[in-house]
Amino acid sequence: MRRQYHKWFSPGLGRDMELLVFGHAGAKVLVFPTREGRFYDYENWGLVDALRHAIDGGYIRLFCVDGVDSESLYCRSAPPPVRTGRHRQYEQYILQEVIPLMLSENGLPSLIVHGCSIGAYHAMNLALRHPALFCKVVALSGRYDLTRPAGPFEDLFSGHYDEDVYFLTPNHFLPNLNDPSLLEPIRRMDITLAVGEQDPFHESTRVLSHALAGKGVPHRLAIWPGEAHRARSWREMVPHYL
Repeated sequence: MRRQYHKWFSPGLGRDMELLVFGHAGAKVLVFPTREGRFYDYENWGLVDALRHAIDGGYIRLFCVDGVDSESLYCRSAPPPVRTGRHRQYEQYILQEVIPLMLSENGLPSLIVHGCSIGAYHAMNLALRHPALFCKVVALSGRYDLTRPAGPFEDLFSGHYDEDVYFLTPNHFLPNLNDPSLLEPIRRMDITLAVGEQDPFHESTRVLSHALAGKGVPHRLAIWPGEAHRARSWREMVPHYL
């Protein structure tokens, strides 16, 4: 399997950022890490190996990016507007630095976005906000409303709510989305939501599925037994959906 390591100074984030690329050909998959995770976790947890057949066969290439959650969504020492501001900088890093790298590589131009847990949030939020860029979303065990407590997971904004929080919350902005220029490419995407029946984010996933259905967006909602919010479950899931 071809494996490449990239590192550069991001002018938008003001820091070095790293990523790993797996594969030599095929559809390009942008892979977000889990909560405060790193770009190498997807490989270390056996998820790359779970997709070895598709990668070695030239069907997909994985671009596993680093995150800045500890500086943004999970930075409790910063007020919520600072956290959302850092998140917007991260989104611009993905749009202006990572995706151009992906598109510069040879192979199919189609882009897929994928993640597990908070990585699923990043994947879905990015795809819904910029749907013309992606043909497919695979979101596993995701949380799509960061303002509501879910099991042991608290409201990430401590009750703060403003326009920035609204537009970073798929379960809030999607039901009010009526712009055809955004809805039509969303309806063309291949969307998979997978979650465990006992996952704390099960309800959040169902709410998103309901919102998608309400906007006429075809999608797959897959309910797995148990909590299914661990790497061992994701290793089982990804060959089915990617």
